[in-house]
Amino acid sequence: MDVLAYFDETAEEFVRRRHRELRSQGLTNAAIFQRIADELPHRAVAPPELSLRQLRRIVYG
Repeated sequence: MDVLAYFDETAEEFVRRRHRELRSQGLTNAAIFQRIADELPHRAVAPPELSLRQLRRIVYG
């Protein structure tokens, strides 16, 4: 991923991308959503805090 694409990625796009990446590594949803919740505050532009339920809704609607 190039730098500009990283900074243009919305929080929702990040959540969906990371979910796909972590799922392909064989992680369970419980571990995936916790990891994503831990990663979000460390992004260059951190979104407001999202609950695990909100993260699941981003991925599954």
